[in-house]
Amino acid sequence: MIGHNSAISAGHLRATILGWRAAHPDVEVDGVEADRGALLAGLDTGEIDIAILVGEANHADFRHASFWNERVMIALPDSHVLAGRETVHWTDLRGERFLLPGADPGPEIRDILLGRLMMAGEPPDIRMHQASREAILSVLGGGLGVSIICEGGTGARYPDVVIGPSSASRDRRSSAIPAIGERTTAIPHCGGSSPSCATAMHCRSTFRERARQ
Repeated sequence: MIGHNSAISAGHLRATILGWRAAHPDVEVDGVEADRGALLAGLDTGEIDIAILVGEANHADFRHASFWNERVMIALPDSHVLAGRETVHWTDLRGERFLLPGADPGPEIRDILLGRLMMAGEPPDIRMHQASREAILSVLGGGLGVSIICEGGTGARYPDVVIGPSSASRDRRSSAIPAIGERTTAIPHCGGSSPSCATAMHCRSTFRERARQ
């Protein structure tokens, strides 16, 4: 079971999962999208073999490694004055209303916004909604505000919405870094022979190869 807390309609994670599945057609692969806390709990109970998390995996009880950076993207109504820009800078977003999901990776994106726009001299207007990112993006074209998404969410299309790169696209410090986790106490008992252990080990190797590309 592969757990993740971000969209996989595009980007490294989607390509990695599909590539690994094509290379190992005899192995059944299942996945679950959930918040960070639920994924860590799943690792603890053994329900999840490997978790790919947006942001740093700063959890002492889990082994983890950083793989790649995902670009930070801006979602705007197609009628917005910035919709035609090749790149949107943080200073361009001062005074905007940001709509974010309360679930992952919304809190991580909120922290990026707070850090960037506070540096620009103005506290951002951030609205956290108990709705999915898909629901927010589906109504964004009505001029309700703007949103920030990770590159993994750019494969889907939403009515009257355009998605483009932000000036943070090449900024590693504010990029989303997926991380892989395993409970350290579980490794000695795994032995490398169980299906779940084999899945985790093969996935880890594949993710590392993808990160080098």
